Amino acid sequence: MGMAEQPAIVYFDATLTPNTALSPRAFLIIMGLVGAMSFLGGIMFLSMGAFPVIGWFGLDALAIWYAFRKNFKDLREETTVRITADSIRLRHSRPGHEASEVELPTTFTRLSMAHPERRPSELRLAHGQTAYVIGRFLSPRERKSLYDAMENAIRRARAERFS
Repeated sequence: MGMAEQPAIVYFDATLTPNTALSPRAFLIIMGLVGAMSFLGGIMFLSMGAFPVIGWFGLDALAIWYAFRKNFKDLREETTVRITADSIRLRHSRPGHEASEVELPTTFTRLSMAHPERRPSELRLAHGQTAYVIGRFLSPRERKSLYDAMENAIRRARAERFS
């Protein structure tokens, strides 16, 4: 009888998502204010005889609504990072795109970060000639914290592998 294989120890497992700056309720309040201001401004110009202006106010409100909706769609982007002694798994998904996954060997994967204290800074995982930038939507402080946590996890995973 063979021995049952032990599950791999997971040193790091995180799902990264963009920060949400506006709740659905706040969005409704802001769009209500934008709509009301556009309507009142349009009525004011209409009373002065400038009737085409009301349409432009409506287009402005529509453009603001579209920009918010596009931003909310982009907030559904997510990256999953999982580090074990054998591999580093990345999975990235965005709305409207097929999810991409890659598995890199922990031993030969390099982690680097350029300009950690300012924008733009990039957190990269590289293997061979291929580099993967992760956490683009994070703030510099969050990206630095992620870098430190991943560097620690990779160090511990390598220590297990070569102990």
